[in-house]
Amino acid sequence: MNFYVYIIQSQIDLTFYKGFSTQPFIRFQQHNNGEAAFTSSKIPWIPIALFSFSSKSEALIFEKKLKSTIIKG
Repeated sequence: MNFYVYIIQSQIDLTFYKGFSTQPFIRFQQHNNGEAAFTSSKIPWIPIALFSFSSKSEALIFEKKLKSTIIKG
């Protein structure tokens, strides 16, 4: 099983959202269908980046680092 960290961008206000998933394409659809509370007010979203990891801990460490970098939103 692979673990993914992704970046999406709102086309409403150009903010970024960074997240973790084992099924990133389904998760992306959920963001655009309004099924994710935090992102539902900024639909539509476009994919920006997708990173794949072989372990959950690697992915979560990367996600945490990514969320603390320059790309805020």
